[in-house]
Amino acid sequence: MTGLFDRELGQLHAAHLARHRRQVQPAVPPADLAPHDEALRANTYVIDGQTRLSFGSNDYLGLSQHPALLSAAHEAINRYGVGATASPLVCGHSPEHDALERELAERVGLPRALYFYAGYAANVGAVPALVGRGDAVFSDALNHACLIDGIRLSRADLHVVPHADLRALEQALQASTARRKLVVTDAVFSMDGNVADVPALLELCERHDAWLMIDDAHGFGVLGPHAEGTLAHHGIAGIGGPSPAWRGRLDRLIYMATLGKAAGVAGAFVAGEPSMVEWVMQKARTYMFATAAPAMVAAPLRAALRVMADEPQRRLHLQALRQRLREGVQSARLPWTLMPSETAIQPLVIGSNEDALAVMARLDEQGVWVPAIRPPTVPEGTARLRISLSAAHTGEQIDRLLQALARAT
Repeated sequence: MTGLFDRELGQLHAAHLARHRRQVQPAVPPADLAPHDEALRANTYVIDGQTRLSFGSNDYLGLSQHPALLSAAHEAINRYGVGATASPLVCGHSPEHDALERELAERVGLPRALYFYAGYAANVGAVPALVGRGDAVFSDALNHACLIDGIRLSRADLHVVPHADLRALEQALQASTARRKLVVTDAVFSMDGNVADVPALLELCERHDAWLMIDDAHGFGVLGPHAEGTLAHHGIAGIGGPSPAWRGRLDRLIYMATLGKAAGVAGAFVAGEPSMVEWVMQKARTYMFATAAPAMVAAPLRAALRVMADEPQRRLHLQALRQRLREGVQSARLPWTLMPSETAIQPLVIGSNEDALAVMARLDEQGVWVPAIRPPTVPEGTARLRISLSAAHTGEQIDRLLQALARAT
C-alpha cells in the first residue's frame, strides 16, 4: 500500500504541485512589541529559521498582535481557562461567546449571528442544514473548497455556474424545478480578489424564489464604510441595520464570514434572520458535535470589533498600500499580470506551476515571502503569487516588494 502513496506523491512533485509546511513565528514576539510599533513589526516572520518580510498572511488589519486583543485573551484565560470542554449546546457556550454573537450581528446589520470554531466548519455545517436531497444548489465555479464540500455533503443537486455569470445563473434558476434553491458564492474571491455583485444576486434570488448564501471571509473587516464587509460595501446592510432600500427584503440571505483574517483571531459566524440561524444551530453537525472554541478566542474577537471601530486609519492605510502596489507594478512593466482587485488580495498571475515556484524562490532569496498558489486552488495555467497586504505593512515595505519583483524577472 505504501508504494501506491510513494508513486502518487512522486507524481505530485513532478507536476510541481506538492505542498510544504514551514515553521513560522513572529520575528519579534508580541509581548516584546511596544504599543506604538506593533503595526510595523507584525508582518516580519522567522520562516524556517530565516527572517522574512511576509506578504502571505490574511491578517489584513494587522490585528493578530494588537495589544488590546492580547490583553483580552489573557483576561479570558484567567477567568475561563484554556478550553471550552464541550459542544456549545452542552456547556461550551460562555458569556463571551454570547456577547460576541450579539456584537457580530450588530456589526453586519443583521438580526442574529451564530459563532463557529472555524470557517470551514461553518460552511460544511450550514449548507447541509439548509438543503438536502431534492433541493438544488447553484455554485460559482470559483467558490472556496469549504463551500464545495458543504454542497457535496448536502446531497442536493449541484449546478456549477461560470464565474460571475449572472445570465447563466438566471437561466439555471429558471430551468430548476427543485423544491428549494440555494445560490452560493464567495463575496470576495480568495484567489482573484474580485467582489461578487451581491445586489444583483439578491435580485435574482427574489425573482426566482431562491436563497442566497455569501461567504464574506475576505470582505469582513476590509470592505464597507466602517469595515462591516461586503454587504456594507454594496449599501445593503451594516452598522444600524439594513439600508432603507433593502429593509424587509433580506429574509432569503444567509451571511457567513470568517474571523481568522481581518479580525486576527479564529472562527467564523453565520448571520441572518433569527429562524434561519436557529435552524442552523439545531441542525449543523459541525456545530452540534464539535467542541466549541474556548472563551479565550471569543474575548479577543470582541476586542477586534472594538479596534475596527476605533481605528479606521488601519483600513485607510490598507487602501493606500494597495494603490501604491498597483501603481508600482504598472510602472515596473513586469512580465506578469496583476489581476484587478480593490481588496487586500492582489494576485500576480505567473502562468505555469514551475515558473510560479521559481519566482517565489527568487523573492525568498531576497528575504521577501510571497506564496505561490497552484492548481487545484486556481485553474490550470494560472499559477500565481498571491500578494496579501496588511495594515501592518509600511509604504517602504511595499517598495521593497516591488524592487524584489523587478529583480525576480
